[in-house]
Amino acid sequence: MDFSDLNDRLLFAIPKKGRLHENCLTLLKGADIQFHRRNRLDIALSTNHPVALVFLPASDIATFVGEGNVDLGITGQDMVAEAGARVDELTQLGFGKCNLSVQVPIKSEYKSAKDLVGKRIVTSFSGIVRRYFDALESGLDQKAAAATLISAPKQQPRPDPKTTIHLANGSVEAACALGLADGIVDLVESGETMREAKLHAISNLMTSQAVLICNSKKRHTNPLIETFKRRIEGVIAAQKYVLCNYNISRASLAEAIKITPGKKAPTVSPLEDGDWVAVSSMVQKSSIADIMDQLEAVGATDILVFQIHNCRVAEKAI
Repeated sequence: MDFSDLNDRLLFAIPKKGRLHENCLTLLKGADIQFHRRNRLDIALSTNHPVALVFLPASDIATFVGEGNVDLGITGQDMVAEAGARVDELTQLGFGKCNLSVQVPIKSEYKSAKDLVGKRIVTSFSGIVRRYFDALESGLDQKAAAATLISAPKQQPRPDPKTTIHLANGSVEAACALGLADGIVDLVESGETMREAKLHAISNLMTSQAVLICNSKKRHTNPLIETFKRRIEGVIAAQKYVLCNYNISRASLAEAIKITPGKKAPTVSPLEDGDWVAVSSMVQKSSIADIMDQLEAVGATDILVFQIHNCRVAEKAI
């Protein structure tokens, strides 16, 4: 690749592998960012937009965006906090959800993170954990200590910290069983790995999900950032909603609209039979079965549900 091809292109960082990668590719497709990625090449030029996709480890993306090496990126909130990066969070993406939790053996005497002050902690998130336990050592309670972590800049560690933090990049959950740690801090999604290791969570440092972030200084200088923010928000909304169409008598229309109020209001169209109307409304996909039952109960007929591939909707929730 001739790197002069990157000139005048928005640089968009995408996780190159791992738990966020496939979801990011779905978002790019929905936002109509077309590209071809060659084997073993971590840069791909969009064929229909002045954009270059840069495939990076998710743990590096917040730093690259914060320092202005790339303009836009997708990574986890946990990664942003670990990097201590100063970035703008544009929108939450709804996938990659997990908790960053303090965990100890089920039979352990430790009941809260406070009990681990002065003990040994093994984690892959040494930056977050160091700041958290420094805050506990300074006298903050657990809630206040956790509140300091989200998008917090890196801070100088406390002199002579009591708590020992060991960095491990894999098999963190085995540290207690091997006698290397009194507790660990790790991500919890389903909790299955935690339970198999005979651990349980005693404190939650933060909840995390994938987010779209941008460099603060470039946000208002490149209009493509806002364009792709809106496109990605449209893809996310389309994944949450379906379009529900049905016929209802005018006498029962008010009851039906209470069931399907839509984003602002449903679309109501007259039918040849003047006593009936057709209604079209966006509804939450997760509730569609119950909604269809309720519509049928108030007399709706010909209830049809259509998938939405993309949309632009108002912020008001249904």
